[in-house]
Amino acid sequence: MTGPDPSVTPPARCPICGGGRFVHTPVLWPGLVDEWGLSADEAAYIDAQQGTRCDTCQSNLRSLALALAIMQWAGYAGLFGQFVHDPRHAALRLLEVNEAGTLHHLLRILPGHRFGVYPQVDLMQLPFESGTFDLVVHSDTLEHVPDPRRALEECRRVLAVDGALVFTVPTIVGRLTRSRAGLPQSYHGLAGANDPGMAVHTEFGADVWAFVLAAGFRSCELVPCAFPAGLAIIARR
Repeated sequence: MTGPDPSVTPPARCPICGGGRFVHTPVLWPGLVDEWGLSADEAAYIDAQQGTRCDTCQSNLRSLALALAIMQWAGYAGLFGQFVHDPRHAALRLLEVNEAGTLHHLLRILPGHRFGVYPQVDLMQLPFESGTFDLVVHSDTLEHVPDPRRALEECRRVLAVDGALVFTVPTIVGRLTRSRAGLPQSYHGLAGANDPGMAVHTEFGADVWAFVLAAGFRSCELVPCAFPAGLAIIARR
């Protein structure tokens, strides 16, 4: 464990718990860096996205960005740890697919919370009626789905008219998205992992917004936290 990665400046305060100290544990390994073709700078901020975390609540930068985006969508000014207890959100109908980083234990406090694990809950064919939810949340899941546009269309389908999808994906901001079709199989998780559910189908780049709009969402908002390391997306139905 070390201090925060010197190439990335963490926020002054954690938007989840209010903590002000961040630590860093490296999570990338050389084989994954090579598979992605990452430069040293790209590897540093992707590593920070996953490995730089609040020393109080242990939330990493992608979880912080996700929390900021959810609160921005809801028009809430405060800490995410307070957001889930606020009675104004008791009626929020929320679908969380996979544990959304370190937010899962907080999201499940909401009375309208529903949870499913991908691929048992198939993002390309969600087992819910149209218009069921006000908010759909997933974090670093879409890159593992064979057809990300279809998954985004399904997320939009199950949302109510004014609902939104809030999500994160590892994003290389200096290049365009590429499919890994025809490339050697690549897995997230740990070095040596070969779980089919962790196979990467898409490496997202600066055009991630185009996938959102192509799926029919009326807007796409990027919410940064320690940019470019932490980046969340609000897709409004």
